[in-house]
Amino acid sequence: MGQLTVKNTKLQDVKIITPKVFGDNRGFFEETYSDRDFKEAGIDFNFVQDNQSLSSRAGVLRGLHFQRGKAAQTKLIRVVTGAVLDVIVDVRKGSPTYKQWEGYILSTSNHRQLLVPRGFAHGFLTLTDNVNFLYKVDNYYNAEADGGFSFKTPELGIDWPIEFDKAITSEKDAAQPSFTEFEKNNPFVYGEI
Repeated sequence: MGQLTVKNTKLQDVKIITPKVFGDNRGFFEETYSDRDFKEAGIDFNFVQDNQSLSSRAGVLRGLHFQRGKAAQTKLIRVVTGAVLDVIVDVRKGSPTYKQWEGYILSTSNHRQLLVPRGFAHGFLTLTDNVNFLYKVDNYYNAEADGGFSFKTPELGIDWPIEFDKAITSEKDAAQPSFTEFEKNNPFVYGEI
């Protein structure tokens, strides 16, 4: 397990993973994922799909998203170029950290990865231009199971470091329901996903 540092966060089941980085005057090398090392660290998921997004400008806000039901996904997230504030919200009814959120800086320079279990809503704000954002998931994308709620949600008190009218977002994300609306039909129950 010498290749990874794994730290628990205040949110139930969420982990920050930092691979060992080997650097010299040429740059660096790191193993971003090793099934063996992750399993030795107690992280045992069958990742089946890799996703990548490019956000060309600072101020892009994506989220808050999730997949419902049998399509729910655990995500292993990292940033290859640039920096983001990555925000997750525990939406698993009955969880000790239900309705709590945390934000994490993920960047090229800190090499951190974020393990986000099923039952969390996820979003991020780009802090730099040209952000390459990669994540592994343990379930295939299903358009019918796609869901989310507004990043503006005042009920949760998420402290985004941007004025919403200056955020660059999609029409889909701008039209997401409030957390209160989402909560009326929240499909996630702690221990059942």
